[in-house]
Amino acid sequence: MKSIKIGTRKSRLAVWQAETVASEIQKLGFDTEIVPVVSQGDKNQFKPLYSMGITGIFTKDLDIALLNKEIDVAVHSLKDVPTILPSDIFISSVLQRDFPQDVLVRSSKAKNKPLAQLSIATSSLRRRAFWINEFPNTDFSDIRGNVETRIGKIENGLADATLLSFAGIKRMNLDVEYEEVPFLLQAPAQGVIGCASLIENTELTEVLKKINHEETQKCVEIERGFLRHLEGGCTAPIGAKCTMKGDVVHFEGRLVNLLGNKRVDIKEEIAWRDNLGVLFAQKILENGGGEIMQEIKTQL
Repeated sequence: MKSIKIGTRKSRLAVWQAETVASEIQKLGFDTEIVPVVSQGDKNQFKPLYSMGITGIFTKDLDIALLNKEIDVAVHSLKDVPTILPSDIFISSVLQRDFPQDVLVRSSKAKNKPLAQLSIATSSLRRRAFWINEFPNTDFSDIRGNVETRIGKIENGLADATLLSFAGIKRMNLDVEYEEVPFLLQAPAQGVIGCASLIENTELTEVLKKINHEETQKCVEIERGFLRHLEGGCTAPIGAKCTMKGDVVHFEGRLVNLLGNKRVDIKEEIAWRDNLGVLFAQKILENGGGEIMQEIKTQL
C-alpha cells in the first residue's frame, strides 16, 4: 500500500491526534503523511457554534477531502462528528478513550469565587444548559478558539471561567489549574479519537481495524446511537457516558432544555447488545424528553 494520507484540522490538538493515529499505523509497517485541512469551524472564529449549524462544522471539509480522495483517513475528535455521515464514509476505527470529562478553568482573579457566582464563557449548548440547571442565575459569554486561546480570553477578562474538554488539556500537556465538575455529563463520544474513511477502500479498512479499540467502539456506538435517536436532526443539550465491565454496559444519559429548568436523566446497567443507544433514548423520550425536544426545535 502507498503512503497513507491522514487528514486533520490545523489546530495543535488536532495535529497531535492525527500524529497519534499515524504512529499506530506506522507500527503496522505502513508509511503515513499528515495533510492539514482548514475547516469551516476554524475559518469563522466569531459566530457561536450553535448559530452556525453546528452539525459537521469541524468535519465537513475533511469529508470533502475524503470524497475527492485527497486524503485516505480523516482523524477527528469523535464528539465533533455528526451521527449521520455522507453515504460513502464511515467511522472505520476508534482509539481507546482517555479523558472524557469536562473541567472548569478559572481566571486568576476568580480563584476563590463560589461556583454559583462565576460568569462562564462557553459556546457549547450542552455545557451552558447543564450549568444553568445547577446555577440558574449564571451570566454567559460566547467563546471560540483553541484551548490556549480560550484560557487567554478568560485571563483578559471575558469571564470568570470557561469549560473545557479535559482531553485537550492532557493531550497538550498544558500546565493549567482545573477543577472537575461532575454534574457536566460529558458529550457523547467525548475523549475519543475517531478515524473516518471511504467504505470502498476495503484494503485500508483492514489496516484501520487493527488499531481499533473494541470496547471504546461499543461504548461510542451506544452514545452516538442515543444522540442520533434523541436529536432527530436537531442540536440539543445531550450528555452520555457509557462504560463496560466485561459484557455489562453501564450507561448514564441526560437531556436538558435550553433554559436549563427541565431535565430528564437515565441510568442503566444491562448486558451489551446492538442498538442499546436507541433503547436508552426512547426511555428518555417517553419520560418527558419528547416534550423537551419539541420545545428545543421551536427555539433553534
